[in-house]
Amino acid sequence: MKFLVTGGSGFLGINFIRYAIDKGHTVVSLDKDVFDYPEKDQTDKITVVVGDIRNKQIVDKCMEGIDIVVHTAAALPLYSKEEIFSTDVEGTRNILESAYAHKVARVIHISSTAVYGIPDHHPLVEEDTLIGVGPYGEAKILAENVCLEYRTKGMCVPIIRPKSFIGKERLGVFALFYDWAKDGKNFPMIGNGRNRYQLLDVEDLCDAIYLCATLDNKIVNDTFNIGAKEFTTMKEDYQAVLDKAGFGKKIIGLPAAPVIWTLRILEALHLSPLYKWVYETASKDSFVSIEKAEKILGYNPKYSNKQALVRNYDWYLENLDSFANKSGVTHRVPWKQGILGLAKLFF
Repeated sequence: MKFLVTGGSGFLGINFIRYAIDKGHTVVSLDKDVFDYPEKDQTDKITVVVGDIRNKQIVDKCMEGIDIVVHTAAALPLYSKEEIFSTDVEGTRNILESAYAHKVARVIHISSTAVYGIPDHHPLVEEDTLIGVGPYGEAKILAENVCLEYRTKGMCVPIIRPKSFIGKERLGVFALFYDWAKDGKNFPMIGNGRNRYQLLDVEDLCDAIYLCATLDNKIVNDTFNIGAKEFTTMKEDYQAVLDKAGFGKKIIGLPAAPVIWTLRILEALHLSPLYKWVYETASKDSFVSIEKAEKILGYNPKYSNKQALVRNYDWYLENLDSFANKSGVTHRVPWKQGILGLAKLFF
């Protein structure tokens, strides 16, 4: 098959591109950022297009001859509200509109469990009410609505709602934690850490996407939660990384309410890299049911929270020199720690 992967230069994009190439498929990568991976030299397997999904002409050009679209491109929560909505909603519409016109077999849309907002029960199931938190959560709901619109036109549009996923190339907010771990610091946690917070290894997510790409249309034309099957408490899972670091350090719980208020102020002053979705949910349970994906897709995740975190930390250490002086707002670079870098001195 020939895949179009939007957001191909991003964390999920490059991981799925490698996955598809390993399966013997060819790929077109579309991303507004430069594709700076070794795979770019495999010109018989990958065509790299630098362009924006908001540009209809570029999207149409990339859609020619495509069998399956894996739509991972999105403006993340640290982007402006305008950019989030124009990319995540209108960009998604461009992809589906073009795919429909080019008679592409199916478009797999990568959504987010952020569409559930801050829920009052767990586990979350696909039929639960959608309440977005902030522009990102709101835009993801609207993007899903566009997908549902094209389902009514006869398209096969699987929607995947993954938990926060980690693995090779993942930095972002996790780089902050790994930086403290490698430097032998205790790590502060919002709340007592006894909440259950499900994560996901990117390899397991790629498995789920591939199932949605290869199983029968009638089976996959649905919405699926994807996450780890095995997870404990946030404090216990994250402690696995500090144990791996080998300094005998611990996760330190802090009272949630005052910390959250402090982070709200710091975010407003642009002194903290943490956005609302991160700090408002960090002290609460956050996990979804994956039973539907297990039953319908045969989804069978290989990695627990602990294993995913430690695997990501190992990759972080092995590749530290390649991003030591980089920062930004995507998952592929460390986020600036801001005033939290000063707090590090006290732990």
